[in-house]
Amino acid sequence: MKFNRWIIMALIAIIMLPLTSFTAQAQTSKSIKILLDGVELTSDTPPYVLPKLNVTLVPLRVISEGLGATVAWSQSTKTVTIESDTASIQLVNGKKTALVNGSVVPLETSVQSRNNRTMVPLRFVGESLGLQVNWNQLEQSVTLISSATSWPDNGGDTGTDLSSLRGAWVSSVYNLDWPSAASYGKVEKQKEEYTTMLDRLQAIGFNAVFVQVRPVGDALYPSTLVPWSKVLTGKQGMDPGYDPLQYMIDETHARGMEFHAWFNPFRANTDTVTSKLASNHVAIEHPEWIVNAKGQLIINPGIPEARAHVNEVIMEVVSKYNIDGVHLDDYFYPTGVTFDDDSTFRTYNPNQIASKDNWRRDNLNQFIAQLDQSIHAVKPQIAFGVSPFGVWRNKSVDITGSDTKASITAYDNYYADIRTWIKNGWVDYVAPQIYWSLSRPEVKYDTLVSWWANEVKGTDVSLYIGQAPYKLGTTEIGWQSAQEIINQLKFNASKPDVGGSIFFSAKDILKNPLGLVPELTSYYSQQ
Repeated sequence: MKFNRWIIMALIAIIMLPLTSFTAQAQTSKSIKILLDGVELTSDTPPYVLPKLNVTLVPLRVISEGLGATVAWSQSTKTVTIESDTASIQLVNGKKTALVNGSVVPLETSVQSRNNRTMVPLRFVGESLGLQVNWNQLEQSVTLISSATSWPDNGGDTGTDLSSLRGAWVSSVYNLDWPSAASYGKVEKQKEEYTTMLDRLQAIGFNAVFVQVRPVGDALYPSTLVPWSKVLTGKQGMDPGYDPLQYMIDETHARGMEFHAWFNPFRANTDTVTSKLASNHVAIEHPEWIVNAKGQLIINPGIPEARAHVNEVIMEVVSKYNIDGVHLDDYFYPTGVTFDDDSTFRTYNPNQIASKDNWRRDNLNQFIAQLDQSIHAVKPQIAFGVSPFGVWRNKSVDITGSDTKASITAYDNYYADIRTWIKNGWVDYVAPQIYWSLSRPEVKYDTLVSWWANEVKGTDVSLYIGQAPYKLGTTEIGWQSAQEIINQLKFNASKPDVGGSIFFSAKDILKNPLGLVPELTSYYSQQ
């Protein structure tokens, strides 16, 4: 693929990297590397960071020699001019604005001199030109990728490349991924935690986050329907002092990444203690909708009004926020517990469905179909998807199921008939959680990916695979090397119907299990 190499270093001409934890001391201990499509660019004057501004500066010589751009320096006017066939960039020493194709654009800092070399700042040109620049805090390196990141095809709505989704789930329940419990009530700390996480994910190659904005019948945004989540302040219903959802969307989009709002539809609380719930929590306002399922409070999917409530909660976010997608996890009917819905089955069964199992599946079918209609009536461009349990049905039970021996399945235990959702086009994508290795005989990764790829073939429904970095380093078969994840991604790439991956979860990626981060960064940089 041909690409004007000047562009990438015009990229180096103005991209401010948010190095939130980088200090002047760190600068001197380890120099910053610049990698262009995997090849290191060298210079006699190394790049450096202005710590108070968090701005990286690089020598002009790297632009001309490393990237082949036409560069001119005017000593009389102290002006740098970078030229190509399609663009012109001018920066003036001491001036905090630049000209890009004749337009004035603000800079964080001006051109500087060091060791008789002209140094230029870094974020702006790259964003203007749509190029990708990733900062790796651990490695102190800037990775430049000459092809712009492409985005997933959401059932034909975006018309972009199916092969590119690289998502990470960000769990808020129990303060698992974000925010931390240590940040309760601390707005700036929560913001810093989020942007640091985002920057580290993007440095690896991720281009989307799926953030849990409704963990337990509450919200990470100001809502007229449900209370503030306790994960923000330690107390449900307490205003955190800002709009976390809006902040996260803004910061995510500023980096050219997608933001998908992840909803847990029917989980009302992780325990049965109602005394700590806010007065407008669903379990307080509508206890008749709630089922105690072995220590958890679940909103009963069999009650039409309860389903409508969840729909309304999700649509509040769809209407108010510029999100890229609505995402549901696999928490529908709970598994492995008794779910007391006998009276609901008798009361809300207008079609007289004889089997309670089929009735439960019909309840979820109605919920998914209605939510799909609601979302796309308001914002057709939004991607609506579900991340089901990785096995739909075993072949031993249904000849059309996968050749697996899973102890539970989406269809029989969660009552989620994903096949019907796909066939009817009620979802734009599915992201099955295939959390087993390539060598696990009862539930082989490649067997399941192939089965799901066949399910979406010929439909307008995209397929993304749920990956399990959290299993690396465990004793389960196949998870003793980070190469397992890379091999799984390579297998995905061999299937044209697989459109990318979503990893569970952000913290499990960033703790670098078994050296996953450099392996994953290298793999993605080569794509």
